[in-house]
Amino acid sequence: MKLLHHITLRLSILMSLLILFWSVPFYYALIEEVNDETDDSLEEMAETIIKRTLAGEELGSAFSSSNNQFHIRDVSAEYAATHDHIRYEDREVYVKEMREYESARMLTTIYCDDDGAFHELEVYTPHIEKDDLRETIFKWMLALALTLLLGTMLLNTLSIRLTMKPLYNLLKWTEQFRLHKKMSKLVNPTNIHEFRQLNETVEQSMLRSQKQFELQKNFIGNASHELQTPLAVCMNHLELMLEDPNLEEKQIVEIGKVIRTLKNMTQLNRTLLVLSRIDNGQFTQSECVSFRELTERILTDLQSIFASMDIRVETRSSSDFQYVMDPTLASMLLTNLLKNAFVHNRQGGRIVLESSADHFRISNTGTENALPTNQIFEPFYHSPDKPNSTGLGLPITKSICRQSGLYIKYEYLDAMHCFEVGKETSDI
Repeated sequence: MKLLHHITLRLSILMSLLILFWSVPFYYALIEEVNDETDDSLEEMAETIIKRTLAGEELGSAFSSSNNQFHIRDVSAEYAATHDHIRYEDREVYVKEMREYESARMLTTIYCDDDGAFHELEVYTPHIEKDDLRETIFKWMLALALTLLLGTMLLNTLSIRLTMKPLYNLLKWTEQFRLHKKMSKLVNPTNIHEFRQLNETVEQSMLRSQKQFELQKNFIGNASHELQTPLAVCMNHLELMLEDPNLEEKQIVEIGKVIRTLKNMTQLNRTLLVLSRIDNGQFTQSECVSFRELTERILTDLQSIFASMDIRVETRSSSDFQYVMDPTLASMLLTNLLKNAFVHNRQGGRIVLESSADHFRISNTGTENALPTNQIFEPFYHSPDKPNSTGLGLPITKSICRQSGLYIKYEYLDAMHCFEVGKETSDI
């Protein structure tokens, strides 16, 4: 989940809880206020009735209507002693004029006349329907909550998006950053202190990594280049020594071992030079390469070399995978992958070539276990069954893909080792 959506979701939940907690006391406060106003009106009416009753005056029809009604009845002293003299309650009462029961607010009070007799007065007036009120409040509170939530989400999204713009610019710059490419200086103006500090830290870290990468790359290239001459001289001297007729058989065997070691060193040195040239971006030609046609040309040579292994090659092409890149790099890429498929195969095994418009896949039989995906593209890694391998074939392939804007991934599917190369897609 993106940071913007995460913040908006949390604020929305907190706002919903806040509205919920506020609506409960709001409802009870509203009901309390309505009851208080109604009770004041009933107290005033009851007081007037009691006064006029004690004075012996006749109560006119104004005191008894469809809105306000009262009843007076005599009660005993025991009843008066055991009941509160002033009571408020909500009750359903029958209204004769309307011939139905209505919700009413009732005041019940007990008073004593001059003769010491007790009377109970019930005064009531039609009251609001609390169920209707509750339903109305709920509807409006829900409408208010939704309005506040939508408004809050919209305002938060706009505000956070504007505030976080420097962060998004920094993320975009880091996503486009490549160690092997010269990047433009980070331009991300902001007056927020934390973002300025983050810009400086990230830019310095990226440039430091790029500088270290350049130094390491140059060192490997220079070291490999300088080693070529000494290795060639050593090979020549040892080959001349082998022509000496006075050498014993044991000495010839030992010199042969040294020559094989030097040949491996020479091959490793050449591979390192190729890797350095790739990382230095020295392959700059661009043309549309047909992977299917290039594979067919490379297979002709490799099948003759590995004919003794009796490996069957199958082709499954829905369409030709074509890509604009340096043709030399494309040849290196496919040669490494195809050679890897032959070398790490088994006697009588299979190689399956699959081509589509957006990817090219090479699958081969071999060991029955998946390779460690976090190590196979690392320099100098080799499988246990091939200890003499330089361990640079797949790293060179990875470097070519990175340099050319391709991706490469490994999977172990249906007892086959699959290497897929395809066009990189960017989500920036």
